Amino acid sequence: MRGKNPFEAWQYHLLLLLRIGISNVGDWIYLISLNLLVLNMTDSPFAVSILYMLKPLAALLTNAWSGSVIDRFNKRNLMIMLDVIRAVLIAILPFCSSIGAIYFIVFFICIASAVFGPVSMTYITQLTPPEQRQRFNSLRSLMDSGGFLIGPAVAGALFLVGTPVLALYINSLALLFSGAITLLLPNVETQLVSHPADHKGSFQLLKNDWKLVMNFSYRYVYITLIYFLFSCMMVIATAVDSLEAAFAKEVLALSESEYGFLVSVAGGGVALGAIVNAIFSRKLATSWLIGFGAFHVAIGYMIYACSSSFSIAALGFFILSVSLSFANTGFYTFYQNNIPVSVMGRVGSIYGFIEAIFLVITTAVFGMMAQLASIQSVVMIGAFLMLLVTSILCALALLPAKKKYYSSIITETIEDSQA
Repeated sequence: MRGKNPFEAWQYHLLLLLRIGISNVGDWIYLISLNLLVLNMTDSPFAVSILYMLKPLAALLTNAWSGSVIDRFNKRNLMIMLDVIRAVLIAILPFCSSIGAIYFIVFFICIASAVFGPVSMTYITQLTPPEQRQRFNSLRSLMDSGGFLIGPAVAGALFLVGTPVLALYINSLALLFSGAITLLLPNVETQLVSHPADHKGSFQLLKNDWKLVMNFSYRYVYITLIYFLFSCMMVIATAVDSLEAAFAKEVLALSESEYGFLVSVAGGGVALGAIVNAIFSRKLATSWLIGFGAFHVAIGYMIYACSSSFSIAALGFFILSVSLSFANTGFYTFYQNNIPVSVMGRVGSIYGFIEAIFLVITTAVFGMMAQLASIQSVVMIGAFLMLLVTSILCALALLPAKKKYYSSIITETIEDSQA
């Protein structure tokens, strides 16, 4: 239970945003360093694609049951524990001398990250009042842009020095620091959290949780449809992104430092979108943020896919990143306001499990297609599919009859008799 704290609510939000920002910077250092490391070791775009497949594979292994744990345990303590686990595993990576060992360690890092996502979303929703969520989510996008801008720049500098190992250690320290910041945040649990022994090995419990989520999905088809259309966009984007390093080197003929700068351009776009979001958060409708934001993400990817020079690719990156900031803000707000917090861990994890299935298949197909055909043609196919999906998403989000789903007032829409 939350007791008296020395900070006001907005000060806790600042701490939470600081934690997100530091973690994002470390994540980008880790991601770019790992991508280029594997590409240099194997000289294979498919080998890099495997890194992107590990994340959904880890989600497949964990998301079927992790939501049941998340909804019944202390969220803040789980966040701290997962930060420490990831920090230790990343610190072990420099000692791996083979690509197989790297994949093995990265897989367990992805498992911890797969659990962390729903935990973090639930904690943020508990900490943030409904009327403040859209503004907070816009500021969260600003922290994401900090990762885009600073992370690649630091990674590029470290590669110039020739110490990718140092990049991994910096990310490990960033995660430890994030865990320390989480210790300063309040305990937002409103009721006694279940003890691990109460539910250990309970197949019936998992079955009931899946039934609860499926009943929610059948009852609220529109919420489910918006979620999965947005997820389809992100699945395709991730599959395209898995070819990003190879696209930059083979199609655009960029150096590693130029590639880092290209990613930084995207960070600038996210920053601009987040700033506009934060300033006009009370005037921008959530439905417009999701619909038009997602549609213009696809436009940006299409420009990027058709590019043959750094300048055109940078324009596409900038458009998609500005739009992604709007789309993410709208989607996070929609999700937080329509999924009851008492079952948010289970809903997010089980939906994530289904999403991971499609992500594994899509990323594998894109990676193999890139081996057989030109990388640019594969990226163009992905951008076109994304344009189709986001056109449908935009049309559904702007339906006047569905305006109630974008209200800032949350309604508990499902009975949780199993919490």
